Amino acid sequence: MATNSIAISKDVKTTSSWQGAVVILGRFFFALIFLFAAPNHFTKQSIAFSASQGVPLASIAVPLSGVVAIVGGLSIVLGYRAKLGAWLIVLFLIPVTLMLHKFWTVTDPMMAQIQMILFMKNVSMLGGALLISQFGAGPFSLDARRSR
Repeated sequence: MATNSIAISKDVKTTSSWQGAVVILGRFFFALIFLFAAPNHFTKQSIAFSASQGVPLASIAVPLSGVVAIVGGLSIVLGYRAKLGAWLIVLFLIPVTLMLHKFWTVTDPMMAQIQMILFMKNVSMLGGALLISQFGAGPFSLDARRSR
């Protein structure tokens, strides 16, 4: 049985420009949400909301999570130590997902639905981060260039 699948590890030697562009675009789209949302982690409103949701030491934890999201997102989008950057995103996503999107505690059906969607979005991104943590940034990345 033949397949047309392509590994995205840095060891792939026969990657076309088109395939490399798709990998770069995938990294960009994946990291975009972390890079755009992270600055909000430094606002009083986000810190107050997180504290109201039971985040311990929110005045420290929320800005720290913003730093983790920025560093992890930049690492992935640039393809520089992307496996480490992906683990930072995993470290970011697990507590954020479990503490801020507790759809099972929401009584209003519409808000419960929104929180469930946000929870599942984060679970999906967690899956993507875990894949990057294992396979890296791909052939057209600073990691791949560094390993030559």
